[in-house]
Amino acid sequence: MAFIQGIRLNFQGFLLGLRTPRLLMLGLLRFAVILLIFAAAAAFFFAYQGDIIQFIWSKPASAWLVWLWYLVAWLISLMLLGVATVIGYFMAQVLFSVVIMDAMSRITEKVVTGKEVPPPAMSFFNHLFFLVRQEMPRAILPILLALALMVLGWLTPLGPAMTILSPAIAALFLAWDYTDLVPARRMLAFNARFQLFRRHLLFHLGFGLPFLVPLLNLLLLSFAPVGATLFHIHMAPPDGPPPSA
Repeated sequence: MAFIQGIRLNFQGFLLGLRTPRLLMLGLLRFAVILLIFAAAAAFFFAYQGDIIQFIWSKPASAWLVWLWYLVAWLISLMLLGVATVIGYFMAQVLFSVVIMDAMSRITEKVVTGKEVPPPAMSFFNHLFFLVRQEMPRAILPILLALALMVLGWLTPLGPAMTILSPAIAALFLAWDYTDLVPARRMLAFNARFQLFRRHLLFHLGFGLPFLVPLLNLLLLSFAPVGATLFHIHMAPPDGPPPSA
């Protein structure tokens, strides 16, 4: 079943990363980069938290409204912390981690198959620009979708359904952020890459769900490019048509 295969390849990639010195080094570097930018985003949030809340709504003098102000301030703080985390993840992916992710994917391909299908010949800076350009839609699309679901949950009676749907959507797009590395490196059109993602929704759901487990997700995300590359090697080989989910 594609869902179980997704979970299995996630952990199989993690174990392969631990056993391969170059992958282990890059995985730890990626872990450090993500952790550092997350910490910087959170520090920025806490430094300006009070000013932002006061700008949105000054603390009322009436004792009857103070309890409501504290409730709203807590909700605003929670929302701003979430935004800071998303921005931190976005910056980590686009500005730093995408280069590490691509290197981990290429090493995995060589370790498992004995050869690497290199990207088209280009200079380092052109390659870097290409990687960042490919990462942008993968990072922006889930953010926009998450914000849309959050607004739907607030403004409509669909809140309970959004509670279940939102984690599933997050898992799908987190998984796609990694499984899209190989097709993007081979310069497939965005529409073709999205169709590949759509045909393997169950696999991506299984691959992405472990990323939602606190603490464990920090380790699995650091080595996720390995398992995502195994997906293309074992389930969607580039020399043949991808299997249907």
